[in-house]
Amino acid sequence: MNGMMQNMAGMGAMTDQVVATDFLISAKTGVKNIALALTETSTPEVRDALKQYLMDAVDTHEQISKYMVDKGYYHPNNLSEQLGVDIKAAQTALNLNQSQNQSQNTSS
Repeated sequence: MNGMMQNMAGMGAMTDQVVATDFLISAKTGVKNIALALTETSTPEVRDALKQYLMDAVDTHEQISKYMVDKGYYHPNNLSEQLGVDIKAAQTALNLNQSQNQSQNTSS
């Protein structure tokens, strides 16, 4: 999405944070799912492949987490800072929803 479209949609700088957060959640889910699959397999070849996938998924999670910490989007060791980030994101989402509702009401 280009800058003009982001601003029109009310997302602006939040887009990077939203995408990174979604990616982090997906990476966490991937780690959980691969670990579960690993415990269910009985074939050594499949187990070895899943172990490698698991390590890759953990590495990906680490990279995303580091990126988000560096950008100030994620504070895993400071609850009060993370709460502030989460409240700001929630307020932005509420404001975006209100803007969309107002826009729909005026175009009807």
